[in-house]
Amino acid sequence: MTTPPVAPRRPHQHARITGDISDPYAWLVNKDDPATISYLEVENTFADRWFAPHQATVDAIFAEIKARTKEDDSAPPVQKGKYWYTTRTVAGSAYAIHSRGLTRDTAEAILLLDENVEADGHDYFSLNAFDISTDEKSLAWSSDTDGSERYTLRFRDISSQTDLPDVLTDTTWGGTAWSSDSQYLFYVTPDEAMRPHQVWRHAIGTNQSADVLVFTEPDERFFVGIELSRSEQWIIIESASKTSSESWLIDASEPISEMQLVAERQDDVEYTVDHWGDSFAIVTNLDAHDFQVCTAPTKEPSVWTTFISHTTGNRIVHFDCFADFGVMQRWVDGQQQLYIVQRNGEVKNIVVASEPHEVEMDSNPEFKCSSVRINMQSLVTPPTILDYTVADSGMAVLKCVDVPDVDLRNYVATRSWAIASDGTRIPLDIVRHRDTPADGTAPALLYAYGSYELSTPPWFSTARLSLLDRGWVWALAHPRGGGEMGRGWYLDGKLLNKRNTFTDTIACARSLVATKICGEKIVLRGGSAGGLLVGACINFEPTLFHAAVAEVPFVDVVSSMSDPDLPLTITEWEEWGDPRVEPWASYMLSYSPYDNVQPVKYPALYVTAGLNDPRVSYHEPAKWVARLRHDSPTTLVIMKCEMGAGHGGPTGRYERWRDEARTLTFVLVATSQ
Repeated sequence: MTTPPVAPRRPHQHARITGDISDPYAWLVNKDDPATISYLEVENTFADRWFAPHQATVDAIFAEIKARTKEDDSAPPVQKGKYWYTTRTVAGSAYAIHSRGLTRDTAEAILLLDENVEADGHDYFSLNAFDISTDEKSLAWSSDTDGSERYTLRFRDISSQTDLPDVLTDTTWGGTAWSSDSQYLFYVTPDEAMRPHQVWRHAIGTNQSADVLVFTEPDERFFVGIELSRSEQWIIIESASKTSSESWLIDASEPISEMQLVAERQDDVEYTVDHWGDSFAIVTNLDAHDFQVCTAPTKEPSVWTTFISHTTGNRIVHFDCFADFGVMQRWVDGQQQLYIVQRNGEVKNIVVASEPHEVEMDSNPEFKCSSVRINMQSLVTPPTILDYTVADSGMAVLKCVDVPDVDLRNYVATRSWAIASDGTRIPLDIVRHRDTPADGTAPALLYAYGSYELSTPPWFSTARLSLLDRGWVWALAHPRGGGEMGRGWYLDGKLLNKRNTFTDTIACARSLVATKICGEKIVLRGGSAGGLLVGACINFEPTLFHAAVAEVPFVDVVSSMSDPDLPLTITEWEEWGDPRVEPWASYMLSYSPYDNVQPVKYPALYVTAGLNDPRVSYHEPAKWVARLRHDSPTTLVIMKCEMGAGHGGPTGRYERWRDEARTLTFVLVATSQ
């Protein structure tokens, strides 16, 4: 098949307050229509045939990624209770193996779970819950084998390495929590729209039908989650929308007791809670635009006292509680920072690198400890696990991911600032091979996300080296809509300010050219809400980009947000607006990629989708591709739909590597034409 597929056009009208709109590809929404599946399969065949002449490049990049990866590898063992836990990978096996031992050196002695065994016979496998009971005898684990994010939860007796008869179906990613006596497990289930909305209590050794409903969230804007505090004394239930939250507490030693409310929900007030000895630590935006840390007595959790005041532009993201100190994570001027916080309020920054980097807490399960593990990486530094001693600020490297046969000194990372159309400075992280000239001749790949206040710190990628070694520049934009520059940065890129996300990204692309970091061959890449960014940017500026990659893109914005029966729509109104009413209707229509396809030549486009994706339905990218093919027949558009996967694409590491090799091959081929 050398001719691109042409999707049939069937008459269909959407009644909107902005005027009726024709949608000839609305029929693709019906997953049960054989014609839908047939069309997706034809698209996959076309994609495979397009890649066929370039298979040598795919194979070469795959081999490069594999060669740069230590296939036999393990994580530094971490202690919890009397055991040391580790995770390892084995050459030839796609998934991880989890184990423990009584000493650091014997952490691989006792098998807990081999994901390869559990994944056998499935094209897709994703492990979610992995929760050791408080008596250290059982493992609660859950998995998804089709990408739908509906998980089956099981209980493993560790001594016999067999699963109990208890099987809990249709659970979510909302978390789990054990009671102190290990007789009960709390878990979360979804509603019909895949919103985590109920907490249940399961008695070990009983049937799921006997489980007790503990909590239901009726407001469809709110998602429910549950966790056990690091102290293992409190079970914390949180219900949160995009703009408000509420938490309840259950004494883990009294699992059938009544819940205790921390503080009633208020519009535009968010908070999270953790147990900190004789008090609770609360991170909240109450009277604190960029959040503050408060404390409250355990007997009066609603009585809050400011502990760490907020600083405008420096967003406090999280506060981890340990017996004698806390660790605060905040964003400062586009850079993640970690701080040790003493009980007396003394704050000390943990400095791990000078260049822009990602720094987060690693696995730290013990409440009583004298040091913490930190995970750090950057565009030129592989993931590195550090052990930080609180008393003397000592820092030890426990592990740095090995990148065989690569001299990382050959790569240079810098931070630049683009100027948006309204004068706002936009952070832009850039990496290149030191032999790649900054004279305006290099091609570049620009990656961006910019939604949900999700920040994208610069991360290391072995696959990216395949571009850098071929003379490419790779850049990471931080447009408004993310959280890198504080809560205001997010607010200036959502709802009626959403177009700023796209114009900021365009400004970053132009800055790369103007400063001669790269030439005119720029590829734009983004996934999910970042795929919306890709679609909007190429509509706004179809000649600015040479090619684009849109992975599981959210591109049919108005139609999806107009249908409250679709998964997750109602909770998303606080992010995008409700297009059934003004002013949202006209504004969202102005940037929705599917609604703004024009009869112009677009950049070459590679689009991915997942048939079982519960977050961005497969039909959004499918409809978009069909319309692009019709309205812009000279544009190269390739779509790959994973027929047995969801939002995250393939799960085994070798499949992920091959998937990335195909994507990078598209980038290279599309920019060579």
